[in-house]
Amino acid sequence: MAGPAPAADELPGPAARRLHSRMEASCLELALEGERLCKAGDFKAGVAFFEAAVQVGTEDLKTLSAIYSQLGNAYFYLKEYARALEFHKHDLLLARTIGDRMGEAKASGNLGNTLKVLGRFDEAVVCCQRHLDIAQEQGDKVGEARALYNIGNVYHAKGKQLSWNAAQDPGHLPPDVRETLRRASEFYERNLALVKELGDRAAQGRAYGNLGNAHYLLGNFTEATTFHRERLAIAKEFGDKAAERRAYSNLGNAHVFLGRFDVAAEYYKKTLQLSRQLRDQAVEAQACYSLGNTYTLLQDYERAAEYHLRHLLIAQELADRVGEGRACWSLGNAYVSMGSPAQALTFAKKHLQISQEIGDRNGELTARMNVAQLQLALGRLTSPAAAEKPDLAGYEAQGARPKRTQRLSAETWDLLRLPLERSIPRAPSSDEECFFDLLSRFQSSRMDDQRCPLDEGQAGAAEALGDRIGQPAATASPQTEEFFDLIASSQSRRLDDQRASVGSLPGLRITHNNVGHLRGDGDPQEPGDEFFNMLIKYQSSRIDDQRCPPPDVLPRGPTMPDEDFFSLIQRVQAKRMDEQRVDLAASPEQEAGGPPAAPQQCQPGAS
Repeated sequence: MAGPAPAADELPGPAARRLHSRMEASCLELALEGERLCKAGDFKAGVAFFEAAVQVGTEDLKTLSAIYSQLGNAYFYLKEYARALEFHKHDLLLARTIGDRMGEAKASGNLGNTLKVLGRFDEAVVCCQRHLDIAQEQGDKVGEARALYNIGNVYHAKGKQLSWNAAQDPGHLPPDVRETLRRASEFYERNLALVKELGDRAAQGRAYGNLGNAHYLLGNFTEATTFHRERLAIAKEFGDKAAERRAYSNLGNAHVFLGRFDVAAEYYKKTLQLSRQLRDQAVEAQACYSLGNTYTLLQDYERAAEYHLRHLLIAQELADRVGEGRACWSLGNAYVSMGSPAQALTFAKKHLQISQEIGDRNGELTARMNVAQLQLALGRLTSPAAAEKPDLAGYEAQGARPKRTQRLSAETWDLLRLPLERSIPRAPSSDEECFFDLLSRFQSSRMDDQRCPLDEGQAGAAEALGDRIGQPAATASPQTEEFFDLIASSQSRRLDDQRASVGSLPGLRITHNNVGHLRGDGDPQEPGDEFFNMLIKYQSSRIDDQRCPPPDVLPRGPTMPDEDFFSLIQRVQAKRMDEQRVDLAASPEQEAGGPPAAPQQCQPGAS
């Protein structure tokens, strides 16, 4: 068998130079092919070529830095965030070691974006701030704008996650959440001013969209609509149908909370039309769901059921059990409002079954209540036909409107009403204030504006979400405490690896040609110790979060939009309850056969 190939330094001068040349050419060729594949969208194949280039190695420090950056971005797109983080750390270490300030800025930005997706927001802010500081130091206006935008994204993602966990409507958020979103708006405003100065219209569109989203969460709905209209205009200017669709959806959301349900419905219809043009079934289902809820608020229950049925069909086609369950829930409510308890019961039972399957405890509780009430109501009816299951064969994807069946008396309507005081809310827990590395959850299509695309050369990777939720912690034993202390110690030392000898970097061949460019660990000119110390501080503090169980999170699926407005529907209908009771008592003709004008739906429960 042939022995190992001799090291280049062991060969005679001409032979060593030829070997170096072949290895450098091979590494560069592999890296260029990886870059080509990634640009074509084949990130898995691109990663294979980049990894092969690292295996071959290079003495060219700039080439290796570029490979690290591309590998980090490719792994990001593949949602392998741990690997993305690893290579962006390599890139940062190499850039700092060779004194490449611009490279350090870009690597810091990439690290920030990756940490944000992992829900490590405080660390992400430190990295993005480092990017901003260096860009300002170097007079790099484009980099400064991107860093401002990325910091805004981190605060926005953190604020959005906290707002979900607070389980409150936009505009009714705790002070700490409002402050986080205010910071996001501040950085977006600074970004907007700078990209206007640079004349970057596409970046202005992204800033307007995110400003609209931040103001929406803050409850500034009129301001939100102003920003989203600006976003819409720029999307049309560029022919960006996806951004146009997001703008229409966001305008619909804001108008719901402005009480302009009719205007919201028109915006959602435009969203639906564009989603079909884009052939995006999941977003089409989201638009149908939003339209169903909006028509519920308009008390047009037949049309609401029509759109919820469309949502149900798409959710079944996409195997989205979460969306299917919510569609059944909504359809049950719609049929109650139309005076069709037999059909409502069928959907309520289906909702119960799915809630049990997916572990949605709140949905299961609400479904059980709805099933019990509907069975009680059907038991009071004298017609045998009332217990028959509905025939759904006549419904198609584009949907005929649902037909009214047997109408209920005022006495039976009283059985179906579920007043707010009889509802069973989820009991708040002090543990819900503690989270174990909760990720920035459920970033909907409208958050795609926060992307930092590679083809624009941005120091960042595209926005994406991955879920990792920690398990609830049991009562800690002494052994458990020792375990946590060990983890804390390990986490506080993690980033010390970045100060390790640069010779440990994968793919780096140290030769007499590049050794002079590598700084020693003790070089007093090396910048950024404060930067690393801040990261260590945040990492060591994260262990406290790991000792607390995560909140009870309602699962979501691809056909479910961020905004379902169930709590708003609940409040609006609660206001109508007294009016319904007066109408029922005073209307014998309704008691004989017709339903009240605005019947109360089955309680939707916590959403």
